[in-house]
Amino acid sequence: MKRWSVLALLALGALKAQAALWGYVDGTGVAHFATEAIDSRYSLVMGDAVPEARRVPGKTDGANGLLTWLEIAPEVKSVQYLLREAAAKTGVDMELLKAVIAVESGFNAKAVSPRGAIGLMQLTPDAADRYATKAETQRPAAERLLDARTNILTGARMLADLTRRFGSIDIALAAWNAGEGTVRRHGGAMPPIDETRAHVHLVLELYWALLQRSLPSRAQALRIHAAAEP
Repeated sequence: MKRWSVLALLALGALKAQAALWGYVDGTGVAHFATEAIDSRYSLVMGDAVPEARRVPGKTDGANGLLTWLEIAPEVKSVQYLLREAAAKTGVDMELLKAVIAVESGFNAKAVSPRGAIGLMQLTPDAADRYATKAETQRPAAERLLDARTNILTGARMLADLTRRFGSIDIALAAWNAGEGTVRRHGGAMPPIDETRAHVHLVLELYWALLQRSLPSRAQALRIHAAAEP
């Protein structure tokens, strides 16, 4: 089955070349992300903390603590096999699913947002019903979305479908965040909504960082082309 890595990497061209991703893990194990160091708890996950001209030769400024946490945290490891299953069934990269879950819920399978989004991938009951199998619909959406396997498989189906219909992962993620109608009203392009742009930026930055760790040879062989500013 086709995988979406190349599409996602091309989508990164829409991001600022010098963008950085900062993050930390709090005492409850929840991962927090931002495009800048909001306070002293944040460490650089990806990008340059110091301009090239000011960097000490040979020194690496990126902090890898958050990525390491994603590799070893029990709550992440406990769903690795589910991520592999969802990737195999839908063609969505395991690393992309991991990035979406990290940004959406911090791998809290019981998370419920004020807007009613549920579980690891923060899906609404309406979205869950739309992408459910016949067997899954035998249980109420609000109940089955708290099951990690069902949540991940449903979210992976949704992301695969959005990617097919919108043609690139950055726009698919925008539709995921802001709604398909919002994206269509903006001609199928990234809507000018700060929250949505930040969400897409964080997911793709983290996805790229995870790809660099898990698929170094493949990542080094790809070239990213910068997209023109809208």
